[in-house]
Amino acid sequence: MRHQPIASDLKVTARSPFHVFYEGDAKSVSAVNPVGQFDILSGHADFFSVLSPGEVTIETSGNPITFGISNGIIAVRDNEVMLFVNM
Repeated sequence: MRHQPIASDLKVTARSPFHVFYEGDAKSVSAVNPVGQFDILSGHADFFSVLSPGEVTIETSGNPITFGISNGIIAVRDNEVMLFVNM
């Protein structure tokens, strides 16, 4: 298992097949999976999940980015978060 120092920001890409919702640094990502609502923060363990319909919120250093989804997947690895939604 690799251990990395905790970085201050996540690198986030949130996109659908024809739209990029957000690409850049973020403090956290919140979404819903079949178990319930969850948050991804800097230093989160590797994670993969199917997303349930609901809202995704990306907390940035400016205004939060919030958008609704009908489905999707999320992958987290080494402080990089990739969301592929509305497929």
